[in-house]
Amino acid sequence: MSIAAAASMRELIEYVAKSLVDNAEKVEINEINGAQTNVIELKVAKEDVGKIIGKSGRTADAIRTILNCGAAKMNKRYILHIIDE
Repeated sequence: MSIAAAASMRELIEYVAKSLVDNAEKVEINEINGAQTNVIELKVAKEDVGKIIGKSGRTADAIRTILNCGAAKMNKRYILHIIDE
């Protein structure tokens, strides 16, 4: 996997998250790289967590689907972890 591909997955999640929330400046993304699986941690403002998760988790599932489709092209596995505080 190239560094550009990993950066693009991170940028993709960042773009989607910032498009959904009111406080785009508080979107934080941390990526943890593993041998086969990468974890992307998404942290947003407390009042925006519901917008990222969505009704019955549908928005979060949609973001994960987009992430998995992009990762499949790279033969990698990504996990999206939404951090709420």
